[in-house]
Amino acid sequence: MPTDIELARFNMVEQQIRPWDVLDKRVLEVFFNVPRERFAPDAERAHAFADVAVPIGHGQTMLPPVVEGRILQYLQVQPNERVLEIGTGTGFFTACLASLGNSVRSVDIFPEFTERARNRLAELGFERVVLETGDAHDGWASDERFDVIVFTGARATMPEAGLRQLNVGGRLLAITGTGAIQTVSMVTRTTESQFHTKSLFETRTAYLAGAEPKPAFSL
Repeated sequence: MPTDIELARFNMVEQQIRPWDVLDKRVLEVFFNVPRERFAPDAERAHAFADVAVPIGHGQTMLPPVVEGRILQYLQVQPNERVLEIGTGTGFFTACLASLGNSVRSVDIFPEFTERARNRLAELGFERVVLETGDAHDGWASDERFDVIVFTGARATMPEAGLRQLNVGGRLLAITGTGAIQTVSMVTRTTESQFHTKSLFETRTAYLAGAEPKPAFSL
């Protein structure tokens, strides 16, 4: 018989993620194979599989599983692709990206997030992952290019600097907006000088530290 954890994992995939038309087999396998509960903070482990944004400290959250699943399905990360992730958080989404792509470079502004994620990823045997600490909301490793760039928290605006780091055919996904509802958008670099932007779906999540909307000026 399945354990309570395995049943909760199964229900997360079959009752939350799949009904939102996340049907890509590789993406669904990631959610079955990466132990989400091992990445959730101890105090929030009971909510690891819930359809909620799990708080992880510093005003940041784990994205709900449905949002993570939809993002991964839209990105279509291939086994030969290099990924840049801005906002490591717990490292769970990093592990998902590493399971799908060739390598992941992930950056977080909070050193304790980086260290905790590094320890967890190492314990679980994830390789080809480089974790760094710094303020990367306006780009990182600017002399490198990537096939996929993903921001795991919200931003006020689309990160223009990141677009220059895409390979041709590469995709950048960001959650942007300053109102009650934010938009998940993906930009594809079609040529060296041309980009195509597509709005994917609406959501609401915490802003990445340093990428919050600027206060409105008033007299």
